[in-house]
Amino acid sequence: MPARPNAALVLIEFQREWLDPSHGRLHHLVEDRDLLDTAVRGAAVALAAAREHGVPVVHVPLVLTPGAPELESWTPAVLGLRAAIPKAGTWIEGSAGVEFAEDFRPAPGEQVVRGRAGASAFAGSSDLDLILRRLGVTDLYLAGFATHVCVESTLREAHDRGYTAHVVHDACAAFTRAQQDHVREHVIHHFGDETDAAAFAASLEAPLPAH
Repeated sequence: MPARPNAALVLIEFQREWLDPSHGRLHHLVEDRDLLDTAVRGAAVALAAAREHGVPVVHVPLVLTPGAPELESWTPAVLGLRAAIPKAGTWIEGSAGVEFAEDFRPAPGEQVVRGRAGASAFAGSSDLDLILRRLGVTDLYLAGFATHVCVESTLREAHDRGYTAHVVHDACAAFTRAQQDHVREHVIHHFGDETDAAAFAASLEAPLPAH
């Protein structure tokens, strides 16, 4: 029995695009490097704790076909990430950037989301919701990149879908400290709450509350 039977750790975009200096275009756009370093360390702590205590780990990559037609809809992709990603050529299937970073490769039995197309981990034909429901998960612990884009988008949608969402703030990174602080101070409390990696790990050691 997992230490928290209704919880899952959701790792968003722990891919080389973010974490590999040699193959990650987005890696070089992070201005506050300590944020990224802290996030990697925090995520490693959270991941190790989840694995040790049998908490489901769900990996959410972004993988698109050339030209990113998945981002097209009934309207042309002219603004936002829907327009920027095809121009940048990031997240393309078969490229080095979409591979999982070495320390965050899925272990046997861990879930990998398929069909995602958009900022939220639930976007497009993502099977995240199906995976979570099949596992009986109600509480999501979110980690990943970028805090103010995909993590925030996932947080908002998780809330609206009825999940209880927790942002593991030191396992997430934005491009700048100001972006990170804005999400923490002005966004998270509307849609969930925040914790840190050490507190998440400690919570898995604590006994479940009596009913």
